[in-house]
Amino acid sequence: MPEIKGSDGTRLATWAEGPEGAPAVLFIHGWAQQSVCWRPVMDRLKDRFRVVAMDLRGHGASDKPEGEAPYTDTSLWADDVTAVIEGYGLEKPVLVGWSYGSRVIASYLSVHSDAGLSGVVLAGGILTIGAAREDWMVGPSSPGVQRDLYTDDLPRRLAATAKFVKECTAQPLDTQAYGELVGANMLCPPHVRRALFAPTWDFRPVYAAMTCPGLVIHGVQDEVVSAATGEAAAALMKDARYLPYDGAGHAPFLEFPDRFAADLAAFVETCTTEEEGQ
Repeated sequence: MPEIKGSDGTRLATWAEGPEGAPAVLFIHGWAQQSVCWRPVMDRLKDRFRVVAMDLRGHGASDKPEGEAPYTDTSLWADDVTAVIEGYGLEKPVLVGWSYGSRVIASYLSVHSDAGLSGVVLAGGILTIGAAREDWMVGPSSPGVQRDLYTDDLPRRLAATAKFVKECTAQPLDTQAYGELVGANMLCPPHVRRALFAPTWDFRPVYAAMTCPGLVIHGVQDEVVSAATGEAAAALMKDARYLPYDGAGHAPFLEFPDRFAADLAAFVETCTTEEEGQ
């Protein structure tokens, strides 16, 4: 794997599979998560696509700078995505963002536009952070309303994290998958968790300005980010499709990996065909 660093020197852990030169998909995980969450989908797509996943700064195996500034600067998030795209030589990838990953993609779009992308996919994506968040956008299991997720008290933070991961799905995950997600969440320290929601930003205008194709997949039973947020995201985009997954919660790609992989593959192939036809 190439050594990839953000513009401030933050080292970013990445994983890549699939044939080089195939249509590329870059997976961007959510708040306090890690690339391991994408494994079921990547395994289903790696024979046909170049699939790359990154651990966000402050998460997983990536560096975790101290302080708040490394996590509140929109340009740093944009630069991180650019560093991964350039590090792997990805040609017009499709960006896939889960939950907070929507904020990271919006950062890239706001700095670089969508000229270098084939498409954008949001799974349970958010549209605002901080004081810009509106009540209808979140559910009762939103991390924004669970104080113990941010505490320095380890036992309390672990208990809150285990509860949060459980509430991310409408149906229980198998024991191994659940344990992996809890462990992945615990790799994100409390100072990072707090900083991620510190700024106020309404990035709905960013998605409204997006011209590349979009796909919004959202669990109808999502108790973290409301399904209404997914509908709003798709309505903002100029060229987008909204796919509600009945029976799914906040992690539709884990709850219905076969369906998610098939829907994503079809979207990527459509985007690629459109690019070749231009």
